[in-house]
Amino acid sequence: MPTPRKVAMLAEIKDRMERASIAISADYRGLTVAQLTELRRALRPANVEVKVAKNTLAMMAAERAGRPEMGRLMEGPTVLAFGFGDPIAPVKLLTEHLRAKRLNVTIHGGWLEGQVLDRAGVESLATLPSREQLIADVVGKLQSPLYNLAGLLQASMRNFAGLVEARANQLEEQGAA
Repeated sequence: MPTPRKVAMLAEIKDRMERASIAISADYRGLTVAQLTELRRALRPANVEVKVAKNTLAMMAAERAGRPEMGRLMEGPTVLAFGFGDPIAPVKLLTEHLRAKRLNVTIHGGWLEGQVLDRAGVESLATLPSREQLIADVVGKLQSPLYNLAGLLQASMRNFAGLVEARANQLEEQGAA
C-alpha cells in the first residue's frame, strides 16, 4: 500500500517530467546538502528544477507521464534536473557550475525531446551556443547580403552623380572658352 507521501512525490515527479523540455540525470553521491542547495540556486535562473528522486518512483512517474525513455536515466543515487525553457541553458549552467565549484558529480545522461542522451551527448549540448546566439547569427547572416546590396547601390548612385558633375564641369569649361 503506497503512502500518501510517496503518492505526492510520484505526482510531483510525473508533473515535472510532463512539462520538461530537457532532463539531466546525475549521481549526487558526495554532495552535501549545502552544495545541493547551491546547485539548485545556480540553476534556478535558467528555469531548472533539481529533484532528488528514488529510482523506482522516477521510473513509475516516467511511465505515467508517457515518457518511458526517461526511466533509463535512473542508475544509482540520482538527482534529476528538469529544464522547462531553452534546452541548452540548463546543460550549460549545470556543467559550468560543476566545473567552477569543482564538484565531483557524474552525469549519467539526459533526455531531450524523446531521445535519451549519454554523457557525451549531454556534454556536447553544453558546447552549443544558446538559442539567442543562434537567432542572432541567423539574423546577422540574413542582413549581411542586404547591407552589401545597399552599399553597392549607394556606391553606384554616388559614382553616377560624380560622372554627371564631372560632365557638367567639362561642358562649363568648354562654354567659357
